[in-house]
Amino acid sequence: MRELKIFSGRANRPLAQDICDFLNLNLGRIYLSNFPDGEIYCKINEDVRGRDVYLLQPTCPPVNDSLIELLVMIDSCKRASAARVTAVIPYFGYARQDRKDEGRVPITAKLVANIITRAGADRVLTMDLHAAQIQGFFDVPVDHLYAGRVLNEHFLAMGLKPSELTIVSPDEGSIKRAVGHVKRLGGKLAIVDKRRASALETKQENIIGGPVDGRICLMFDDMISTAGSICGAAKLVHEAGAKEIHVAATHGVLCGPAIENLQQAPITSLVITDSIPLSPEKAAAFPRIKVLSVAPLLAEAIKRIHHDQSISDMFSEPPPDVTE
Repeated sequence: MRELKIFSGRANRPLAQDICDFLNLNLGRIYLSNFPDGEIYCKINEDVRGRDVYLLQPTCPPVNDSLIELLVMIDSCKRASAARVTAVIPYFGYARQDRKDEGRVPITAKLVANIITRAGADRVLTMDLHAAQIQGFFDVPVDHLYAGRVLNEHFLAMGLKPSELTIVSPDEGSIKRAVGHVKRLGGKLAIVDKRRASALETKQENIIGGPVDGRICLMFDDMISTAGSICGAAKLVHEAGAKEIHVAATHGVLCGPAIENLQQAPITSLVITDSIPLSPEKAAAFPRIKVLSVAPLLAEAIKRIHHDQSISDMFSEPPPDVTE
């Protein structure tokens, strides 16, 4: 691990420190600041020549500042002759703009992928992309991690009985994710029929499958932004007679009226990861939030990339126990 260096932007330094702790490394020394007009200044304060460098920076709010800071760090390392620069982006912003859903609109996820590549990133490590096909937007290798195992372990530790569980997909786009959780946690599958009225407004109509009456319902999503969709789905499931509703998501963006929406929703608990830092104010306003760490997952992935080992083996199912 001697040639490995990990640096962090300002978006989520605690996560970077936790990753370094798992790898028994010192977090790289980097100086980041803003000029009076808002421009970002960066200086790498240690030698990276010929090193395998990893730059951790989720492009979370403020999204544009976080993105530009990542680009500046990449350029700094490339100009300092780093052998390989890997952009570690636990949360990839602009991921919801992944296609042209109407005329005269951009595909901004592709644009951002192009910018990161042109800045000099040799590889990208990310987690739970909103749309898996975004991996194909990059012209460099992309390692895509999943936090599903971390979330599943949390619910398995709660000792919930599969006979009482219903895994609820909050919309049609999350069905595949929900099916994966059913395989690992057990229980039944239900799907909320969501209709999008506009870019900011959704409406939940019906529940398909189930049952949910008198059962413990678990709802999984890749991110919670304003929480409008997930809270609408929770209200529909609650009205259908759910006994408990536990919500889990990888990325807790929690912007705009998210906390207010969560406070008014019939949600028993909310589980997110530390891919995006949770502010103390938000944690205090909604104390039913629990934050799980993805640092061990990212640390293992970084170690495997550094040693040219398989990432997919991290998510392969163990072989069945066959007895003669």
